[in-house]
Amino acid sequence: MFSFPTSSVKRFFSTAAIAASLGIFGIYPAITWAQNNSGLTIFSGVDRKDQLSYYLDFGGESGNVDRYRLKIPAKKLKVAVNRFAISYPNYYKGKFDPSQVEILVGKEPGFSFFSTDTRQSIKVSQVEWDQQDFNLQIFLEQRLPAGQDVEIVLSNVQNPSMGGTFYFNCNIEAPGDVGGLVRYVGTWIISIS
Repeated sequence: MFSFPTSSVKRFFSTAAIAASLGIFGIYPAITWAQNNSGLTIFSGVDRKDQLSYYLDFGGESGNVDRYRLKIPAKKLKVAVNRFAISYPNYYKGKFDPSQVEILVGKEPGFSFFSTDTRQSIKVSQVEWDQQDFNLQIFLEQRLPAGQDVEIVLSNVQNPSMGGTFYFNCNIEAPGDVGGLVRYVGTWIISIS
């Protein structure tokens, strides 16, 4: 039988415990984050300043139901908003539920147990999903003031059965814009696995 010094055994178990905690707390969140956010996207064709962040609550698995959290930072909304117009590519074969759209305004809560969500829900007057022209129009009951952090929550979304990368473009209509003119805000580069 082999005999190991006590200090070597303690060092081994200490190293194993540290490695295990790094695996649990270090690698797993990085994998989750990479699946649920645009993160670092190279060669996308979309300027970095125009890339918007997002989160898919249920992991973005193809063929499954999901909730999309499409975020727009306050600095991108320099004018008031009457309508959000989201266009997506014709090869995106997912399905939206127009009755399950919510707009949240304000700062997102932190990651503390004591953080509370103080964001306000803005009333949506109408949502139009045009499957022929590949866009989703979200009309607000009252205009949204400029300079607000916004999260567009699309619940009960049926992810496409084939995964891929999909560019969702965000445009807005501001009060006083004529003839349905929309302004480009940015692009969510959404990955479905």
